[in-house]
Amino acid sequence: MSQFSQTPNRHQILQEVLNLGFHRVGIAVVSPEPDEGEVEAVNHLQRWLEQGYQADMAWMANPKRQDIRQVLPNVRSVIAVALNYYTDSPQPEHEDGAKISRYAWGRDYHKVLHRRLKHLCRWLEGFDPEIQAKYYADTGPVQDKVWAQRAGIGWIAKNGNVITRDYGSWVFLGEVLTNLPLEGDRPHTDHCGTCTRCIEACPTAAIVRPGVVDANRCLAYHTIENRGDRLPDDIAKNLNGWVAGCDICQEVCPWNQRFAQATDVEEFYPYPQNQNPSLSELAHLTEEDWDQRFRASALRRIKPAMWRRNSQQAKASPD
Repeated sequence: MSQFSQTPNRHQILQEVLNLGFHRVGIAVVSPEPDEGEVEAVNHLQRWLEQGYQADMAWMANPKRQDIRQVLPNVRSVIAVALNYYTDSPQPEHEDGAKISRYAWGRDYHKVLHRRLKHLCRWLEGFDPEIQAKYYADTGPVQDKVWAQRAGIGWIAKNGNVITRDYGSWVFLGEVLTNLPLEGDRPHTDHCGTCTRCIEACPTAAIVRPGVVDANRCLAYHTIENRGDRLPDDIAKNLNGWVAGCDICQEVCPWNQRFAQATDVEEFYPYPQNQNPSLSELAHLTEEDWDQRFRASALRRIKPAMWRRNSQQAKASPD
């Protein structure tokens, strides 16, 4: 007999997620003890950490990331969601063009996903006071990509991103952990095949082997997370205009080239100031300009001194 007086069924939950505007949803069952798939994912993460591929991202070593039951002790299910953010605008190709990763062109995705996920949690909890629900969107010690694949959202590709059949890898991931026992979806199978375009296209060889990305070599890591006064020479000389993230491995992906479709989420439509800025203007960005330009943007994580550093070194790097 259920411990809850009333619970939503699987169909109701999936429909509510879609009503909230998410583009993909799936459910993964969490067993009382880690199963073979979880153990494999944890071992993969541990090897990655031992090799130092996390660079300065110390939060990746949080023990809770290796066991979802430490995040929510009574967790029985993970409701995984995906939200398409793709907008069909080209990156600048002129000499003074500053390239910004597509995910950051519009409103901060954390704010967009959190609002919808919070609504889903409150909706679930409204059925019974004993129902527990916690939400995350790239903000907590949860292996978002692992649970997205286990819930059938997509598969973890050779570049480390989750690829969906409908939208490619241009999606934000989120999840709700709950103590509700729900029927799960089949884990997604891998469909990268023998393709190695992302590996070959990376200018710094950051994808050291399929599914393993070394942050120490990654343009996205260095332009967003590296707090140093200067970028390493082998990173700086390969910027080619990238000052905030990097989409190279996504742009060359056949799944993205064939199946990307423009998002219907207006909050992800590009802010004018985030499209085609010049390296020259960003190289002299002031604190005031930074505050005005990047309000409600995920780009606030890149501080003014970092914008100046990235832009100055990108401008000095060879084409």
